[in-house]
Amino acid sequence: MDTNILTALGEQLMTGSLSDQNLLNQTKQQDVLQILPDANVIKLGGQSFIDRGKAAVFPVIDEIVENLPNHQMIIGTGAGTRARHAYSVGLDLGLPTGALSVLGTFVSMQNARMINYLLAKHGIPFIEPAQFAQLPLYLAERQAAIFFGMPPYIYWHETPSVGRIPPHRTDTGCYLVSEVLGTKSMIYIKDEKGLYTADPKKDKNAKFIPKISVSELIEQDLQDVVVERAVLELMSNARNQTQIQIINGLEKGNLTRALNGEEVGTIIYAD
Repeated sequence: MDTNILTALGEQLMTGSLSDQNLLNQTKQQDVLQILPDANVIKLGGQSFIDRGKAAVFPVIDEIVENLPNHQMIIGTGAGTRARHAYSVGLDLGLPTGALSVLGTFVSMQNARMINYLLAKHGIPFIEPAQFAQLPLYLAERQAAIFFGMPPYIYWHETPSVGRIPPHRTDTGCYLVSEVLGTKSMIYIKDEKGLYTADPKKDKNAKFIPKISVSELIEQDLQDVVVERAVLELMSNARNQTQIQIINGLEKGNLTRALNGEEVGTIIYAD
């Protein structure tokens, strides 16, 4: 290859080892492209939201439709209670983490299909991982698209340090989409105001945390965290999406406020 067309870093990558820490550090110096900087990733919680049925879901569907003229939305879905049942059966049968991840993927897909049916008359499509290359077209045409939040690790899922439940689930999958595409925001819709010092459903003394850094949150080592801990680990090395927002979707208007940049709910940010 003609090395005249290569940068200095390019030449080192061609001849050096990809295990060389000094070489890897040089690859962080370039700016990272934000592929879809005007889009917002919205994660609809499974157990915390979709499983509540019509009373919870319909008002948020209406709010999504109301915001279509003003905001691009990539809508991901959680898995919820049905995935927990599948995990319990799979664990009893001795299935490994990767196989459990497959089960969780299909439950998350079921929820995405249901949200898709509710938004179908507005032309909002459901997409699978193989269709993400078409996402810019869907956003340009309809301002939104729906996907299932479970990341496509399936059999390649790492075994967690504790237990066998897949550590990278739908919160993680939605965050990774936001980070890779460099979206404007990453919004998690739950059934609580945001992050608390404990589960407010179980502990009446739990205190609300409106804003906190990733390092502070990890240091506090709370027993119950409103998002998957894997998201916090990923945020520590983020280049694009260095902030996430958790809102209560049961309160009408919170999604609109979050899309408009208001600090409603809890903000978790990378240091």
